[in-house]
Amino acid sequence: MSLVVGRDASGVPVVLHWGAGLGDVDDATLLALEVARRPGVSRSSYDLPRRTGLVPDGTRGFSGTPGLAGHRVGGDARAAAPSLVDWTVERDGDTLTCTSVDDEAGWQVDVELALDEGGLLHARTSVTNTVAGDLHLSSVLTSLPVAAHATELLDLTGRWCKERTPQRHPWVQGTHRRDARHGRTGHDATLLLVAGTPGFSFGAGEAWAVHTAWSGNHTHYAERTPEGDCLLGGGELLAPGEVVLATGETYRSPELLGSWSPAGLDPLSHRFHAHLRAITPRARTERPVIANTWEAVYFDQSLERLAELADVAASVGVERFVLDDGWFLGRRDDTTALGDWTVDPDVWPQGLGPLVEHVTGRGMQFGLWVEPEMVSPDSETARRHPERVLRGRAAVPPAWRRQQVLDLQDEAAYADLRDALLALLDELDIAYLKWDHNRDLTDVTHDGRPAVHGQTLATYTLLDELRAAHPSLEIESCSSGGARVDAGVLARTDRVWASDTNDPLERQHLQRWTSLLVPPELIGAHVGPPTSHTTERTHTLRYRAATALLHHFGIEWDMTGLDETALGELASWIELHKRVRPLIGTGTLVHPDHADPAVLVTGVVAADRTEGWYVVATVASTDTQHPAALRLTGLDPDRLYRLTEELPPGPGGADLTDSWSASGSTLTGRLLAVAGVALPVLHPEEARVLRVRAVDA
Repeated sequence: MSLVVGRDASGVPVVLHWGAGLGDVDDATLLALEVARRPGVSRSSYDLPRRTGLVPDGTRGFSGTPGLAGHRVGGDARAAAPSLVDWTVERDGDTLTCTSVDDEAGWQVDVELALDEGGLLHARTSVTNTVAGDLHLSSVLTSLPVAAHATELLDLTGRWCKERTPQRHPWVQGTHRRDARHGRTGHDATLLLVAGTPGFSFGAGEAWAVHTAWSGNHTHYAERTPEGDCLLGGGELLAPGEVVLATGETYRSPELLGSWSPAGLDPLSHRFHAHLRAITPRARTERPVIANTWEAVYFDQSLERLAELADVAASVGVERFVLDDGWFLGRRDDTTALGDWTVDPDVWPQGLGPLVEHVTGRGMQFGLWVEPEMVSPDSETARRHPERVLRGRAAVPPAWRRQQVLDLQDEAAYADLRDALLALLDELDIAYLKWDHNRDLTDVTHDGRPAVHGQTLATYTLLDELRAAHPSLEIESCSSGGARVDAGVLARTDRVWASDTNDPLERQHLQRWTSLLVPPELIGAHVGPPTSHTTERTHTLRYRAATALLHHFGIEWDMTGLDETALGELASWIELHKRVRPLIGTGTLVHPDHADPAVLVTGVVAADRTEGWYVVATVASTDTQHPAALRLTGLDPDRLYRLTEELPPGPGGADLTDSWSASGSTLTGRLLAVAGVALPVLHPEEARVLRVRAVDA
């Protein structure tokens, strides 16, 4: 792909092209392109041609959403809004830094554009106050132009236990804006805002997408103006007075990440995946199988019960055992004790040491649940320090899960929390923290200013400090399920909890759409009990395990009550996951399009395309008795592959013996992708696992 930045007739930098590769563009070609892309002058309009620069600027006639907004208090600046006319441009490898200073308004603006090795575009806008008086910022947005033939939009919405639900609509003139005002990313956040050619899918159509890499309040928007601008943009949402720059101070916006694809959503996602794999602190090719205790025991904890659960977990192949909520002082339900991060002596008279020793003695790592950013009104912390409860007025904000937010901008509160967490990590052999965040930030201020910006930065700092003290520590970003999934938090954590629901029918959808941004090995996916506690739907172990197979696999189920047959089936699924696991963190995730919306296909193909694994799952009854052919993408078209079905023993649906899988099938990658293979009659909510292996591998 190519990004081409030139100048308009007045010398303002403009993005001339972002999309398909143009090859090497020399100076003469760039000049010719600049001239060729200059618009004309229409009637009843400005007297000179106008193009939208890197920063959409109302002082130069842009009538849409301005990139910058703010006001000044004090000082003697003569202009309120910046007019960005004079620019300097510096290039360092694949990074451009474009700088403009408006002395009259007292703004310096820097726009950084960079392309990484995977072709992902990184864009960021910074503002510096250059004159006397405080500069109150109200908006610092970064936007990128896309081609006019991208006339359809895709974004995501959702709620608790139904995160990342897609919605599509035509991209018409005006502004489509998705604001997130939760103080965290939000269950309804659109991970990506995508514009594409009509009908684009996972495997077809040209598409552009942006993501705001920030874990606090933020926005994404798509804007099509009557003048012909087509922009995708985003940035942090700033409340009045939240960011005030004294003379010489600088605000740097979160990165806006942009991806382009010539062939649907999958290639577009691959650029994001490569970036997150590069920045996640400990991205691994193989992630340990987890057993989490939440849906197994909830708050009913004891050494004896958890030691028994750990024994069973180890026997089926679990590699990391995570103690969830309920281990700390007075925590018998979800109404108390957040903020008191000391082990409860009534439940754990010898501390957590004996459990940790038992778990590690069985060859597993030990993990622990924490919710550091929160505080219960019924806690020793809140009783001793009510001033540490984050609020905007004398009364506390409305209760949510009977808890409030701890003010991490309070230096003493931050220090006490950091020291309590470090004490746990120093004392116990903890390999993993499940880091939860179970409420929105509502009506919150610190020192009279809105607090979300500072709270987000303080959280990032806390994560960074714990990492520095314990470099091998892994951290999961959980936020009442999937309410904090973004590239900002993933620069500091090792996986996300996509949703609090383990219902595989819901998970088939939400894992599919979470992976638009997040690579599969960073998405936690657990096998829950047969009947989901969030939906009360019941599913076979085959369906539950197959749904988790190609992600960071885990179990959240009381396995102590299972008979030998059920334990054997579960152990077989874990063994199968470990066979696939080397590909999950290094391979390419694909979602072959299928003609029937009841059939969802998810695959992981090795980087060298010698092998691929695909999960075929139904999420409803198929439209036809014999489903449409299954086409497997991502393979080398000229290579010969052996296709087989790989299912552990156990109940869960008829075998594929009425089709090719009775003896396997050998076809080229081109035939598998274009012609496809037959599927049998499939029940609703049934899953299959297929493997392709290059014959010459």
